[in-house]
Amino acid sequence: MFWGKLEGSPGIGLRSKEYAHNRIGFCKKGSLCGRKGMVRKMNYVTLGRTGLQVNKNGFGALPVQRVSMDEAKKLLRKAYENGIRFFDTARAYSDSEEKIGEALQDVWDRIVITTKTMSTTVDGFWKDLETSLTLLKTDYIDIYQFHNPSFCPVPEDGSGLYEAMAEAKKQGKIRFIGITNHRAPVAKEAVQSGLYDTLQFPFSYLAGKPDLELVRLCRNRNVGFIAMKALSGGLIRRSDAAYAYLNQFDNVLPIWGIQRESELDEFLYYQDNIPCMTEELEGFIRQEREDLSGDFCRGCGYCLPCPARIDIPTCARMSLLLRRAPSERFLSQDGQEKMKRIEDCVHCNHCVSHCPYQLNTPELLQKNLEDYRTFL
Repeated sequence: MFWGKLEGSPGIGLRSKEYAHNRIGFCKKGSLCGRKGMVRKMNYVTLGRTGLQVNKNGFGALPVQRVSMDEAKKLLRKAYENGIRFFDTARAYSDSEEKIGEALQDVWDRIVITTKTMSTTVDGFWKDLETSLTLLKTDYIDIYQFHNPSFCPVPEDGSGLYEAMAEAKKQGKIRFIGITNHRAPVAKEAVQSGLYDTLQFPFSYLAGKPDLELVRLCRNRNVGFIAMKALSGGLIRRSDAAYAYLNQFDNVLPIWGIQRESELDEFLYYQDNIPCMTEELEGFIRQEREDLSGDFCRGCGYCLPCPARIDIPTCARMSLLLRRAPSERFLSQDGQEKMKRIEDCVHCNHCVSHCPYQLNTPELLQKNLEDYRTFL
Protein backbone atom coordinates (compact mmCIF):
# COMPACT_ATOMS: atom_id res chain seq x y z
CA MET A 1 0.00 0.00 0.00
CA PHE A 2 1.37 3.44 -0.98
CA TRP A 3 0.85 5.61 2.08
CA GLY A 4 3.93 7.75 1.75
CA LYS A 5 4.58 11.22 3.12
CA LEU A 6 2.16 13.74 1.73
CA GLU A 7 2.14 17.50 1.71
CA GLY A 8 0.44 19.94 -0.52
CA SER A 9 -1.31 21.62 -3.85
CA PRO A 10 -2.82 22.89 -7.93
CA GLY A 11 -6.27 22.35 -10.40
CA ILE A 12 -9.01 19.89 -11.94
CA GLY A 13 -9.55 18.68 -15.42
CA LEU A 14 -11.07 15.70 -17.12
CA ARG A 15 -8.87 13.38 -19.09
CA SER A 16 -9.81 11.03 -21.88
CA LYS A 17 -10.30 7.36 -21.05
CA GLU A 18 -7.48 6.57 -23.48
CA TYR A 19 -5.09 8.76 -21.51
CA ALA A 20 -6.18 7.17 -18.25
CA HIS A 21 -5.61 3.67 -19.59
CA ASN A 22 -2.15 4.55 -20.85
CA ARG A 23 -1.13 6.21 -17.61
CA ILE A 24 -2.34 3.93 -14.88
CA GLY A 25 -4.02 0.68 -15.58
CA PHE A 26 -7.56 -0.27 -14.68
CA CYS A 27 -9.08 -3.25 -12.93
CA LYS A 28 -12.29 -4.49 -14.51
CA LYS A 29 -14.90 -5.84 -12.12
CA GLY A 30 -14.05 -9.41 -11.22
CA SER A 31 -10.73 -9.28 -13.08
CA LEU A 32 -7.16 -9.62 -11.89
CA CYS A 33 -5.19 -6.49 -11.09
CA GLY A 34 -1.80 -7.26 -12.63
CA ARG A 35 0.33 -5.44 -10.05
CA LYS A 36 -1.49 -6.57 -6.95
CA GLY A 37 -2.57 -9.98 -8.23
CA MET A 38 -5.99 -9.62 -6.65
CA VAL A 39 -9.52 -10.08 -7.93
CA ARG A 40 -11.14 -6.65 -8.12
CA LYS A 41 -14.86 -5.94 -7.95
CA MET A 42 -16.91 -2.81 -7.43
CA ASN A 43 -15.56 -1.57 -4.13
CA TYR A 44 -17.70 -1.02 -1.06
CA VAL A 45 -16.93 0.60 2.26
CA THR A 46 -18.57 0.21 5.65
CA LEU A 47 -18.81 3.44 7.62
CA GLY A 48 -17.47 2.24 10.94
CA ARG A 49 -19.92 1.27 13.64
CA THR A 50 -22.89 2.65 11.67
CA GLY A 51 -22.83 -0.56 9.62
CA LEU A 52 -23.86 1.51 6.59
CA GLN A 53 -22.30 0.01 3.47
CA VAL A 54 -22.11 1.87 0.16
CA ASN A 55 -19.89 1.76 -2.90
CA LYS A 56 -16.82 4.00 -2.79
CA ASN A 57 -18.39 6.73 -4.89
CA GLY A 58 -20.09 9.33 -2.73
CA PHE A 59 -21.98 12.22 -4.32
CA GLY A 60 -20.96 15.61 -2.90
CA ALA A 61 -23.95 17.87 -3.51
CA LEU A 62 -22.44 21.28 -2.81
CA PRO A 63 -21.93 22.03 -6.53
CA VAL A 64 -25.52 21.25 -7.53
CA GLN A 65 -26.56 24.55 -5.97
CA ARG A 66 -24.90 26.17 -8.99
CA VAL A 67 -27.12 24.47 -11.58
CA SER A 68 -30.85 24.61 -12.30
CA MET A 69 -33.39 22.39 -10.61
CA ASP A 70 -33.87 20.33 -13.77
CA GLU A 71 -30.12 19.87 -14.29
CA ALA A 72 -29.63 18.90 -10.65
CA LYS A 73 -32.47 16.38 -10.72
CA LYS A 74 -31.03 14.80 -13.87
CA LEU A 75 -27.55 14.48 -12.30
CA LEU A 76 -28.82 13.12 -9.00
CA ARG A 77 -31.16 10.64 -10.62
CA LYS A 78 -28.48 9.41 -13.02
CA ALA A 79 -26.10 8.93 -10.09
CA TYR A 80 -28.69 6.84 -8.24
CA GLU A 81 -29.66 4.79 -11.28
CA ASN A 82 -26.00 3.93 -11.84
CA GLY A 83 -25.28 2.67 -8.35
CA ILE A 84 -24.31 5.70 -6.25
CA ARG A 85 -26.01 5.38 -2.87
CA PHE A 86 -24.35 8.03 -0.67
CA PHE A 87 -25.40 11.66 -1.00
CA ASP A 88 -23.91 14.45 1.13
CA THR A 89 -25.37 17.94 1.44
CA ALA A 90 -25.74 20.71 4.04
CA ARG A 91 -28.18 23.34 5.23
CA ALA A 92 -25.56 25.92 4.21
CA TYR A 93 -25.59 24.75 0.56
CA SER A 94 -28.51 27.04 -0.41
CA ASP A 95 -30.99 24.90 -2.40
CA SER A 96 -28.95 21.68 -2.54
CA GLU A 97 -31.20 19.89 -0.03
CA GLU A 98 -34.31 20.91 -1.94
CA LYS A 99 -32.90 19.54 -5.19
CA ILE A 100 -32.02 16.21 -3.56
CA GLY A 101 -35.51 16.02 -2.08
CA GLU A 102 -37.11 16.59 -5.46
CA ALA A 103 -34.85 14.08 -7.22
CA LEU A 104 -34.70 11.22 -4.74
CA GLN A 105 -37.75 11.36 -2.48
CA ASP A 106 -39.05 8.04 -3.78
CA VAL A 107 -35.87 6.06 -3.01
CA TRP A 108 -35.00 7.12 0.54
CA ASP A 109 -35.05 3.53 1.74
CA ARG A 110 -32.34 2.63 -0.76
CA ILE A 111 -29.83 5.43 -0.20
CA VAL A 112 -27.80 7.03 2.59
CA ILE A 113 -28.43 10.74 3.01
CA THR A 114 -26.23 13.01 5.11
CA THR A 115 -26.62 16.70 5.82
CA LYS A 116 -25.18 19.25 8.23
CA THR A 117 -25.91 22.18 10.53
CA MET A 118 -23.59 25.12 11.16
CA SER A 119 -25.73 26.41 14.00
CA THR A 120 -24.00 27.28 17.27
CA THR A 121 -27.24 27.46 19.29
CA VAL A 122 -29.77 24.84 20.31
CA ASP A 123 -32.67 26.78 18.78
CA GLY A 124 -30.73 27.12 15.55
CA PHE A 125 -29.93 23.42 15.59
CA TRP A 126 -33.60 22.44 15.74
CA LYS A 127 -34.57 25.01 13.12
CA ASP A 128 -31.91 23.69 10.73
CA LEU A 129 -32.91 20.08 11.34
CA GLU A 130 -36.61 20.68 10.72
CA THR A 131 -35.84 22.72 7.60
CA SER A 132 -33.59 19.97 6.25
CA LEU A 133 -36.20 17.29 6.89
CA THR A 134 -38.81 19.37 5.06
CA LEU A 135 -36.64 20.17 2.05
CA LEU A 136 -35.31 16.62 1.75
CA LYS A 137 -38.88 15.32 1.95
CA THR A 138 -38.05 12.71 4.58
CA ASP A 139 -38.82 12.06 8.23
CA TYR A 140 -35.27 11.05 9.18
CA ILE A 141 -31.68 11.70 8.14
CA ASP A 142 -29.16 8.86 8.11
CA ILE A 143 -26.17 10.90 9.35
CA TYR A 144 -26.60 14.39 10.77
CA GLN A 145 -23.33 16.28 11.10
CA PHE A 146 -22.06 19.32 12.93
CA HIS A 147 -20.69 21.43 10.09
CA ASN A 148 -17.07 22.49 10.71
CA PRO A 149 -17.49 23.77 14.28
CA SER A 150 -14.57 25.61 15.90
CA PHE A 151 -14.75 23.17 18.83
CA CYS A 152 -15.86 19.60 19.39
CA PRO A 153 -19.39 19.59 20.87
CA VAL A 154 -19.60 17.25 23.88
CA PRO A 155 -22.17 16.78 26.64
CA GLU A 156 -22.18 19.45 29.35
CA ASP A 157 -19.87 21.83 27.44
CA GLY A 158 -22.39 24.62 27.94
CA SER A 159 -23.48 24.86 24.30
CA GLY A 160 -26.22 22.23 24.54
CA LEU A 161 -25.46 21.18 20.97
CA TYR A 162 -24.51 17.57 21.60
CA GLU A 163 -27.51 17.13 23.90
CA ALA A 164 -29.72 18.41 21.06
CA MET A 165 -28.12 15.95 18.65
CA ALA A 166 -28.68 13.08 21.08
CA GLU A 167 -32.31 14.12 21.55
CA ALA A 168 -32.85 14.24 17.79
CA LYS A 169 -31.50 10.69 17.57
CA LYS A 170 -33.77 9.60 20.44
CA GLN A 171 -36.75 11.07 18.57
CA GLY A 172 -35.81 9.08 15.45
CA LYS A 173 -35.13 12.16 13.34
CA ILE A 174 -31.53 11.11 12.77
CA ARG A 175 -29.89 7.69 12.81
CA PHE A 176 -26.23 8.53 13.42
CA ILE A 177 -24.20 11.46 14.71
CA GLY A 178 -21.35 12.88 12.67
CA ILE A 179 -19.01 15.86 12.55
CA THR A 180 -17.17 17.57 9.71
CA ASN A 181 -14.03 19.61 10.22
CA HIS A 182 -10.94 21.10 8.63
CA ARG A 183 -9.01 21.27 11.90
CA ALA A 184 -7.01 18.17 12.81
CA PRO A 185 -7.12 18.82 16.59
CA VAL A 186 -10.93 19.15 16.60
CA ALA A 187 -11.31 16.10 14.38
CA LYS A 188 -8.99 14.02 16.55
CA GLU A 189 -10.85 15.04 19.71
CA ALA A 190 -14.16 14.03 18.12
CA VAL A 191 -12.88 10.59 17.14
CA GLN A 192 -11.28 9.95 20.51
CA SER A 193 -14.39 11.09 22.40
CA GLY A 194 -16.38 8.04 21.33
CA LEU A 195 -19.38 10.33 20.76
CA TYR A 196 -19.32 10.42 16.97
CA ASP A 197 -20.20 7.72 14.47
CA THR A 198 -18.56 9.41 11.48
CA LEU A 199 -15.95 12.03 10.70
CA GLN A 200 -15.83 14.02 7.47
CA PHE A 201 -12.40 15.51 6.85
CA PRO A 202 -10.27 16.67 3.88
CA PHE A 203 -8.27 13.77 2.48
CA SER A 204 -6.50 13.21 -0.81
CA TYR A 205 -3.06 12.28 -2.08
CA LEU A 206 -1.98 15.80 -1.12
CA ALA A 207 -2.76 15.13 2.53
CA GLY A 208 -0.13 15.18 5.28
CA LYS A 209 1.08 12.78 7.93
CA PRO A 210 -1.47 14.01 10.55
CA ASP A 211 -4.27 13.24 8.09
CA LEU A 212 -3.01 9.70 7.58
CA GLU A 213 -2.86 9.25 11.33
CA LEU A 214 -6.46 10.44 11.55
CA VAL A 215 -7.55 7.81 9.01
CA ARG A 216 -5.83 5.14 11.08
CA LEU A 217 -7.38 6.45 14.28
CA CYS A 218 -10.85 6.22 12.74
CA ARG A 219 -10.16 2.64 11.75
CA ASN A 220 -9.01 1.77 15.26
CA ARG A 221 -11.99 3.50 16.89
CA ASN A 222 -14.50 2.10 14.35
CA VAL A 223 -15.52 5.59 13.23
CA GLY A 224 -16.60 6.02 9.61
CA PHE A 225 -14.22 8.24 7.62
CA ILE A 226 -15.77 10.37 4.87
CA ALA A 227 -13.18 12.07 2.67
CA MET A 228 -14.21 15.53 1.57
CA LYS A 229 -12.15 17.52 -0.92
CA ALA A 230 -10.90 14.31 -2.49
CA LEU A 231 -9.82 16.45 -5.45
CA SER A 232 -8.35 19.02 -3.04
CA GLY A 233 -10.83 21.71 -3.95
CA GLY A 234 -9.86 21.49 -7.61
CA LEU A 235 -6.09 21.28 -7.15
CA ILE A 236 -5.88 17.68 -8.35
CA ARG A 237 -6.24 17.52 -12.12
CA ARG A 238 -6.35 13.74 -12.52
CA SER A 239 -9.36 12.13 -10.93
CA ASP A 240 -8.05 8.67 -11.85
CA ALA A 241 -4.98 9.29 -9.70
CA ALA A 242 -7.17 10.59 -6.86
CA TYR A 243 -9.42 7.55 -7.10
CA ALA A 244 -6.55 5.06 -7.20
CA TYR A 245 -4.91 6.60 -4.16
CA LEU A 246 -8.05 6.72 -2.00
CA ASN A 247 -9.05 3.25 -3.12
CA GLN A 248 -6.14 1.88 -1.07
CA PHE A 249 -7.88 2.82 2.18
CA ASP A 250 -10.69 0.35 2.81
CA ASN A 251 -12.23 2.46 5.60
CA VAL A 252 -12.39 5.70 3.57
CA LEU A 253 -15.44 6.87 1.58
CA PRO A 254 -14.55 9.66 -0.86
CA ILE A 255 -17.27 12.10 -1.86
CA TRP A 256 -16.83 13.84 -5.19
CA GLY A 257 -18.27 17.30 -5.73
CA ILE A 258 -20.25 16.93 -8.95
CA GLN A 259 -21.69 19.77 -11.02
CA ARG A 260 -21.51 18.47 -14.59
CA GLU A 261 -22.68 15.28 -16.24
CA SER A 262 -19.19 14.71 -17.68
CA GLU A 263 -17.79 14.66 -14.14
CA LEU A 264 -20.43 12.19 -13.02
CA ASP A 265 -19.75 9.96 -16.04
CA GLU A 266 -16.08 9.86 -15.16
CA PHE A 267 -16.67 8.56 -11.64
CA LEU A 268 -19.34 6.13 -12.80
CA TYR A 269 -16.80 4.74 -15.27
CA TYR A 270 -14.44 3.98 -12.40
CA GLN A 271 -17.02 1.75 -10.75
CA ASP A 272 -16.53 -0.89 -13.42
CA ASN A 273 -12.99 0.12 -14.39
CA ILE A 274 -11.28 0.68 -11.06
CA PRO A 275 -8.03 2.68 -11.28
CA CYS A 276 -5.31 0.77 -9.46
CA MET A 277 -2.02 2.04 -8.08
CA THR A 278 1.10 1.40 -10.17
CA GLU A 279 4.74 2.26 -9.68
CA GLU A 280 4.41 4.92 -12.37
CA LEU A 281 1.48 6.47 -10.54
CA GLU A 282 3.33 6.42 -7.23
CA GLY A 283 6.07 8.42 -8.89
CA PHE A 284 3.55 10.82 -10.37
CA ILE A 285 2.01 11.47 -6.96
CA ARG A 286 5.39 12.01 -5.34
CA GLN A 287 6.22 14.58 -8.01
CA GLU A 288 2.85 16.26 -7.52
CA ARG A 289 3.57 16.68 -3.82
CA GLU A 290 6.96 18.19 -4.54
CA ASP A 291 5.63 20.53 -7.22
CA LEU A 292 2.56 21.68 -5.32
CA SER A 293 3.89 21.81 -1.77
CA GLY A 294 2.83 24.88 0.19
CA ASP A 295 0.36 26.19 -2.38
CA PHE A 296 -2.90 24.67 -1.20
CA CYS A 297 -5.36 26.58 0.99
CA ARG A 298 -7.87 24.12 2.42
CA GLY A 299 -10.34 26.82 3.45
CA CYS A 300 -10.36 25.80 7.11
CA GLY A 301 -10.72 29.37 8.40
CA TYR A 302 -8.16 29.06 11.19
CA CYS A 303 -6.53 32.24 9.84
CA LEU A 304 -9.58 34.36 10.65
CA PRO A 305 -10.34 37.00 11.72
CA CYS A 306 -7.95 39.01 9.56
CA PRO A 307 -7.19 42.52 10.91
CA ALA A 308 -7.25 43.82 7.32
CA ARG A 309 -10.68 42.25 6.80
CA ILE A 310 -9.36 39.98 4.03
CA ASP A 311 -11.60 36.98 3.34
CA ILE A 312 -8.58 34.69 3.32
CA PRO A 313 -10.31 31.31 2.68
CA THR A 314 -11.89 32.76 -0.48
CA CYS A 315 -9.09 35.03 -1.67
CA ALA A 316 -6.35 32.44 -1.17
CA ARG A 317 -8.29 30.05 -3.41
CA MET A 318 -9.42 32.56 -6.02
CA SER A 319 -7.33 31.14 -8.86
CA LEU A 320 -9.12 27.82 -8.34
CA LEU A 321 -12.57 29.33 -7.93
CA LEU A 322 -12.29 31.26 -11.18
CA ARG A 323 -11.50 28.06 -13.06
CA ARG A 324 -13.77 25.61 -11.26
CA ALA A 325 -16.95 27.54 -10.47
CA PRO A 326 -19.02 30.09 -12.39
CA SER A 327 -16.78 33.16 -12.29
CA GLU A 328 -19.31 35.98 -12.60
CA ARG A 329 -19.81 36.63 -8.89
CA PHE A 330 -16.08 36.53 -8.20
CA LEU A 331 -15.48 39.14 -10.92
CA SER A 332 -18.31 41.40 -9.76
CA GLN A 333 -17.67 44.78 -8.18
CA ASP A 334 -18.06 43.21 -4.76
CA GLY A 335 -15.63 40.44 -5.67
CA GLN A 336 -13.08 42.96 -6.92
CA GLU A 337 -13.33 44.96 -3.71
CA LYS A 338 -12.73 41.82 -1.64
CA MET A 339 -9.63 40.95 -3.63
CA LYS A 340 -8.33 44.53 -3.47
CA ARG A 341 -8.21 44.22 0.33
CA ILE A 342 -5.19 41.97 -0.13
CA GLU A 343 -3.25 45.19 -0.77
CA ASP A 344 -4.08 46.20 2.81
CA CYS A 345 -2.26 43.22 4.32
CA VAL A 346 -0.12 44.47 7.23
CA HIS A 347 1.96 41.27 7.35
CA CYS A 348 1.11 40.67 10.99
CA ASN A 349 1.54 36.93 10.32
CA HIS A 350 -1.58 36.05 12.30
CA CYS A 351 -2.66 33.86 9.38
CA VAL A 352 0.76 32.20 9.12
CA SER A 353 0.93 31.37 12.82
CA HIS A 354 -2.61 29.95 12.86
CA CYS A 355 -2.46 27.90 9.64
CA PRO A 356 -2.47 24.17 10.53
CA TYR A 357 -0.86 23.46 7.14
CA GLN A 358 2.04 25.92 7.58
CA LEU A 359 1.27 27.89 4.43
CA ASN A 360 2.87 31.21 3.59
CA THR A 361 -0.54 32.82 3.40
CA PRO A 362 0.50 36.41 2.51
CA GLU A 363 2.54 35.10 -0.41
CA LEU A 364 -0.33 32.88 -1.53
CA LEU A 365 -2.76 35.80 -1.35
CA GLN A 366 -0.46 37.96 -3.48
CA LYS A 367 -0.14 35.22 -6.12
CA ASN A 368 -3.91 34.90 -6.27
CA LEU A 369 -4.32 38.66 -6.60
CA GLU A 370 -1.87 38.81 -9.49
CA ASP A 371 -3.66 35.94 -11.24
CA TYR A 372 -7.07 37.51 -10.53
CA ARG A 373 -6.11 40.71 -12.31
CA THR A 374 -5.49 38.78 -15.52
CA PHE A 375 -9.23 37.98 -15.61
CA LEU A 376 -10.36 41.62 -15.42
